[in-house]
Amino acid sequence: MDTAQLIWIIVAIVVVIVIIGVIAFLARRRSAVRAEQQREADRRKAGELRESAQAADLEAREREAAALKAQAHAQQAEVDAERLRREAEQRTADAQGRREQSEERFRQAAALDPDMSDGGRAPGPDQGAAPRRPDDGPTA
Repeated sequence: MDTAQLIWIIVAIVVVIVIIGVIAFLARRRSAVRAEQQREADRRKAGELRESAQAADLEAREREAAALKAQAHAQQAEVDAERLRREAEQRTADAQGRREQSEERFRQAAALDPDMSDGGRAPGPDQGAAPRRPDDGPTA
């Protein structure tokens, strides 16, 4: 082999190495661009997920507030019901006391009235007044 052939082989090897280097360089560069594009897409998706999470968090807090409000209304209703129950019990007790006073007055009146014909029993609330006496005169 002469020197010219050797030089051409060396030049060919150098050219092949340079071509391989350029291809490798371009491949890395393309890979870097793709990686950057993927990172950018991931950033966008992460941003969208954050916005979605914030909206869901806000909605959850609104629902919790509504639930607390409903619970407060229910507790207020329970308090109002208890107050009304006590008021009803008090009114019932007052009515019973007045009924007993009324019955006691009927008994006292019957005990004092010499014209009571039913053995001194007072008329109940549904019986009306005492029976008429014969000397009361005609009714209209």
